[in-house]
Amino acid sequence: MNKDYGRYFKKPSTRDARKRQGTATENIDFKQHTNIRNMGQGKHYLIQTYGCQGNEADTENIKGILEALNFKETMKEENADIIILNTCAIRENAENRVFGELGRLKKYKRTNPDLILGVAGCMPQEEDVINRILEKNTHVDLVFGTHNIHKLPEYLETALHGKERVIEVFSEEGHIIENMPKKRENRTKAWVNIMFGCDEFCTYCIVPYTRGKERSRQPEAIIEEVGSLIKEGYQEVTLLGQNVNAYGRDFSNGYTFADLLDALGKTAMPRIRFTTSHPNDFDDRTIEVLSRHKNMMPHIHLPVQSGSNTVLKRMNRKYTKESYLTLVDKIKSAIPDVSLTTDLIVGFPGETETDFAETLDLVEKAGFEGAFTFVFSPRKGTPAEKYTDVTSHDEKKDRLKRLNTLVNAGYERGNKRFLDHEVEVLLEGKSKKDDTILAGYTPHNKLVNVKADDTMIGRLVKVTIREARTWFLKGDLLEDA
Repeated sequence: MNKDYGRYFKKPSTRDARKRQGTATENIDFKQHTNIRNMGQGKHYLIQTYGCQGNEADTENIKGILEALNFKETMKEENADIIILNTCAIRENAENRVFGELGRLKKYKRTNPDLILGVAGCMPQEEDVINRILEKNTHVDLVFGTHNIHKLPEYLETALHGKERVIEVFSEEGHIIENMPKKRENRTKAWVNIMFGCDEFCTYCIVPYTRGKERSRQPEAIIEEVGSLIKEGYQEVTLLGQNVNAYGRDFSNGYTFADLLDALGKTAMPRIRFTTSHPNDFDDRTIEVLSRHKNMMPHIHLPVQSGSNTVLKRMNRKYTKESYLTLVDKIKSAIPDVSLTTDLIVGFPGETETDFAETLDLVEKAGFEGAFTFVFSPRKGTPAEKYTDVTSHDEKKDRLKRLNTLVNAGYERGNKRFLDHEVEVLLEGKSKKDDTILAGYTPHNKLVNVKADDTMIGRLVKVTIREARTWFLKGDLLEDA
């Protein structure tokens, strides 16, 4: 394939991605701006997804567009005419995995010179990544970022028919694209984006640069999408946003996340979840609405990152250990049986043993029933990349080990409180280890394994918990389920 750049060549700019100029968000209707052609007839695609739920939701849109173009999905790399890696930039090891995969996939270009190899998602939004692709991964044909998934049909037409390399990444505040085709991966649970971007600018985080400014979908569009999912028989939706409870902050009419939750709580959707919350935007009215609607699940993921006020300030998290614990108390007072989980970073530049002890203390006081824990990973272009870091790798690993011991005790404690209790489980599929066992989740997001016929997949059932382990529960299906 000719690697000469055609009309699509635009590199990202960290400087531009950092800007917040208050530009009005444009709502673009995909159907009105896209000419869907039958370019995929007889061709197959394969997508590998890395990262968070937002990336998974983006992949559903990419697949939806490809299938609207009449491409068919394949699980075999050797049969694919298009391979796209939808990437994550949150940590360095995720990027290294992607570059390793690009090197491995190069062999398929030798046997099929017409294969389109693409990179999408958050990684292309970084200047260094694009430069590395241009210099060392010349076999990559298609690169686009998080802001221009909707332009995939015209990119493919250029790459497939024009035989031109396409690299176009926008560094902008961002807009909202409605009515993109979507191929949902699950027939029981669905992701529903309610907002995009982030304006928090935590000093360690690349997301504000890769995803743009905070911008909210109109509530009518969200409620309509959830209504369609109800008609299709979905049992659960998870509302997505990089900072989900900042929803509506860009509206001029005062409509908030709590208003949206209140409206969705009145629908017939059996289960509603959301992720990810920022403690700084979790207000009292949101707590009140969550406590009032039975279809709002009693599990809240509330990233804290550290228990040290000194570290939190260097992270630009805009709250203190004390205010976080006050918020936890408010939530537990309104929703007494709530399950709280969190994110925690160890080894942030400047973190002392005293700072780390504050984190351990917060974990104990908050009573988390699970956490995603990480060693600090510097991201190029963020302020924390330049912070002085004198803590050894071995010390960071030791702190992570000690933290995980405490977190795992919380996992086990959270599961054991349901022993001999009757719980509702949404059965999602077969256990990976035993075809006679179905797996699903409780309202508190606890994994449950139960012996049941696979015709029950997709149903909400009652289960009595008979065994509680650290990572999962086992139970008996009630006879009248």
